Amino acid sequence: MLLRSISYFFHRALKNINSNRFVYLLGLGTTAACLLIMGAFLLIFVNIHTWFQGWGHTLSLNVYLEDGISHYQKDKVYASIQALPGAKTMRFISKEEALTDLKRALGDQSKFLDHLAHNPLPASYEVIFEGDGGPDLTPERITKKLEKADGVEEVQCSAEWRNKVEGMLSVAQFIGLTIGGLLCLCIVFIATNTIKLTLYTRRDEIEILKLVGATDRFVKLPFLIEGAIQGLLGGILSVGLLFGGYLFLSSKKIEILGLAPLEFVFIPAAYVVALVLIGLGMSAIGSLVAVGRFFDI
Repeated sequence: MLLRSISYFFHRALKNINSNRFVYLLGLGTTAACLLIMGAFLLIFVNIHTWFQGWGHTLSLNVYLEDGISHYQKDKVYASIQALPGAKTMRFISKEEALTDLKRALGDQSKFLDHLAHNPLPASYEVIFEGDGGPDLTPERITKKLEKADGVEEVQCSAEWRNKVEGMLSVAQFIGLTIGGLLCLCIVFIATNTIKLTLYTRRDEIEILKLVGATDRFVKLPFLIEGAIQGLLGGILSVGLLFGGYLFLSSKKIEILGLAPLEFVFIPAAYVVALVLIGLGMSAIGSLVAVGRFFDI
């Protein structure tokens, strides 16, 4: 008996969908678009966070040298770096190498650099630290100590960059949650209006069912199932489109400032499931609202 009832409700829901194909497809497409926007933000955020984590685990710094520095001063700076616990000099970058790296990073837009009267870029040491260097050797102390060395013009530490990026990620997360909340409301609104249109087109049939003794639950369930199907299909469609976009982007070579190519990753499986469930849940809520308002009339 239960299986027959479930089969009947799904049959009625599919019949409602078939009777209002255009309205239903419009609602489905809009729902999928909302979820796709949400998924795209998740995809970008996950990849930026992954890249940031990959760069942020190791403390690194750039020690920029003054122009005209002597070999003796350069050797003293090198010795000061080597004296720091856990410090490992990656490489010395001359002024010429720095300009070459900048041209490579700019690509076709580097032509204006050929007209420079002199090379304005400083020579530098790229340094990373194996381990944290101990509690007494903080990034601030490292920077202050090296800036005091004779011949050093400036020291840029990855910790400063990391703090700025963390702040930007926090802001992006807040914006994403706000946009996600608004998109959820849009999905509820879309489902409400889609089911409302279906209800009004089948108003005579509903009145006949009520006259022959059908309960409210018996009449409501097919419309609730219809809304849930819309959300489920919208979620699956959005994930499919999102995966297609991911495949396209992952086939491209992504570099930032001439660094090693960045690996593009897809959103975790838990996020995929959450995206589909959001579509299902919000559409079910919209259907419930539409059905509740209709039967209150």
